[in-house]
Amino acid sequence: MNPDHSKKKSLTNSTGADATNYVSVAHDLRIDEQVEDNSLGARTLRKVAWRIIPFLCLLYIFNILDRSNVGFARLGMQEDLGMTKEVFDIGFGMFFVGYLLFEVPSNLLLQRFGARRWIARIMITWGLMSCATMFVTNVTGFYLIRVLLGIAEAGFFPGIILYLSFWFPDRQRARMIAYFMLAIALASVLGNPVSGSIMHYLDGHFGLHGWQWVFLLEGIPTVLLGVFVLFYLTDTPQQAKWLLDEERAWLVAELEREDHDRRVKHGAGHWTAMLDRRVWLLIAIYFTVAVGTNATSAYLPSLLKERFEGWNHLQIGLLSSLPHLAAIATMIVFSRSSDRLVERRLHVAAAALLAAIGWAMIAMTTQREIALIGLCLAQGGMMAMLPVFWAIPSTFLSGAAAAGGIALINSLANIGGFFGPIILGQYGLWPLAVIMLCGAALAMCIRREQIETNMKGTT
Repeated sequence: MNPDHSKKKSLTNSTGADATNYVSVAHDLRIDEQVEDNSLGARTLRKVAWRIIPFLCLLYIFNILDRSNVGFARLGMQEDLGMTKEVFDIGFGMFFVGYLLFEVPSNLLLQRFGARRWIARIMITWGLMSCATMFVTNVTGFYLIRVLLGIAEAGFFPGIILYLSFWFPDRQRARMIAYFMLAIALASVLGNPVSGSIMHYLDGHFGLHGWQWVFLLEGIPTVLLGVFVLFYLTDTPQQAKWLLDEERAWLVAELEREDHDRRVKHGAGHWTAMLDRRVWLLIAIYFTVAVGTNATSAYLPSLLKERFEGWNHLQIGLLSSLPHLAAIATMIVFSRSSDRLVERRLHVAAAALLAAIGWAMIAMTTQREIALIGLCLAQGGMMAMLPVFWAIPSTFLSGAAAAGGIALINSLANIGGFFGPIILGQYGLWPLAVIMLCGAALAMCIRREQIETNMKGTT
């Protein structure tokens, strides 16, 4: 081993224009220092993961809180505003009207303006919209604020998925997405008891209902975090001054190699993504899980309240954390297994099947303990699908195609989020079991060789 120290010293901290130099130098270093390459890569990815994943997870916790706290607030809000269950379900789903219309444009703008500025903009505006929900007094106002909240949040989740593709090679991406998406479960584990406590202890203070306090106290931190994003996030590895020169060079080289392979095989224009049948298959798969997860968001506290009669809001909030604790375990197990075995479609299908079994258990029993186990299986299965699923698009999409394709999948499939609460509210639990079974069948239609070529090329 004879490292060329002059090459290391030639690395600069510049952005964009020096990417090619990084790739060239890193290629030479890999030839001269093959023994150290694996340790260099592992050290670099570990540093990147600890730098950005916990912070992104924190942002997503508040994203989930500000999107789903209306499901808990309905325990008081629906009665106080004189809404029927059907009217409230429609209002819950109106979020996806604004979300659908602005998802793709928002993700393309993120690529243009940079993740740091655009994610900050998204968080500040959605935090303000969430706070504004406390002022709703009628059905029209409820529908309007839900649409505006959807517009404000559009682009956050697909933007983060795109952002992770800037930092992690394909083979490591499922577990990184899983750690980021633990926020879904953590938000509910922590958020439901917090929301329950707010409604239980602050109801009536300063003339405000408990549900009004929920929207106010859970919206303000989002605005503050949005401001902090401007100072903390780094747009690309080329700009990461917190990495050593050799670490930055290795990471840029690895990502450039994968990106070059994708561009050669699949192109990079966003129209490529819209015409790709694999994208539309992924939309169909994600539609099924969007139906299930949003039905849970809207109805989990109510489903538990029906079976655990006499329990107060605080107790229901604590009980509702159990399905999300189960989801944390399944997300970690499935994503790590998927990365280790270099396999995606069977893991997505197995998770969907687990969710179908859970919904079927809830539908066929009147025993509250068995129903609770079913809720744990359903939520665990649906959440386990997500990190493995979202590791798939970036294996064949790159550049504008990745930005547009990921946003297209998320926006169109989330139409299922509009129908989920309506399906559960009007037709019961069995349709959810059938829909998740369809998700498992659709996952098996993915051609394995089309999504795992790049994964196998990453060490």
